[in-house]
Amino acid sequence: MTVTASRSSESAPSERPAERVATRRRYLMCEPRYFAVEYAINPWMDPTQPVDRDLAVRQWRSLAETYRDLGHQVAEIEPVEGLPDMVFAANGATVAHGRVYGARFKYAERAEEGRAYLDWFKAAGYAETRDATYVNEGEGDLLVAGGTLLAGTGFRTDPAAHAEAGEMLGLPVVTLDLIDPSYYHLDTALCVLDAENIAYFPGAFSPASQMKLEELYPDALIAEASDAAVLGLNAVSDGLHVVLPIEADSLAERLRARGYRPVPVALSELRKAGGGPKCCTLELRS
Repeated sequence: MTVTASRSSESAPSERPAERVATRRRYLMCEPRYFAVEYAINPWMDPTQPVDRDLAVRQWRSLAETYRDLGHQVAEIEPVEGLPDMVFAANGATVAHGRVYGARFKYAERAEEGRAYLDWFKAAGYAETRDATYVNEGEGDLLVAGGTLLAGTGFRTDPAAHAEAGEMLGLPVVTLDLIDPSYYHLDTALCVLDAENIAYFPGAFSPASQMKLEELYPDALIAEASDAAVLGLNAVSDGLHVVLPIEADSLAERLRARGYRPVPVALSELRKAGGGPKCCTLELRS
């Protein structure tokens, strides 16, 4: 499936817009059958607040159906009882060129997820898989942007994992330092829109990393604090459609102005654990 749309510049709306192109993607997702907030390992999590698991499942199913409606394939991994955060499939591995770099979680509460995801890949016929030597939380901190691996660190992922991931996946690495605990993973503060474009919230990054992003992506979409605060950047783009939290209305308008088609979804229950659309979505890149 190929879909195109016009692009209009924020700074010069009178200029002729470029084309945006959607490409079919394959995603791996995990139903939140056992979802709960039983511990606090990021600032979003509060075990004293109630969670509506049935609503979480309905919202998750709507997200999966949204992907299918956009023409994408969705594979599902069976959830494991006792692993309430397994719904956040993006953390389970990083996949590029058909190679799988496994996750090694920082916190004991999530440690078994890494094995569950790697076992799924092996059973699915992925011949090149690797157990990580260093702590990393998959696509939470390792985002494929065209031919580059944008790699976050500061809260969850060991910087030594960046080189290991780059070697395994055959991608050059750009290390980015996160400094705000509310944006504990790179995918909460930065969204890859297509091979050449990103959106990000500068306040989540160290000054040196802000300079690095400005140099690499001078035309990046700069998100407002209000959109970052509802995990608006925890979004999934196919190059044209950008699936993002429904509360990120300002970000949606700015994406639309640049020729993207925002697709708002409701994931209020999963946000109670610090997750959004991207957290629920692991891309299977061949």
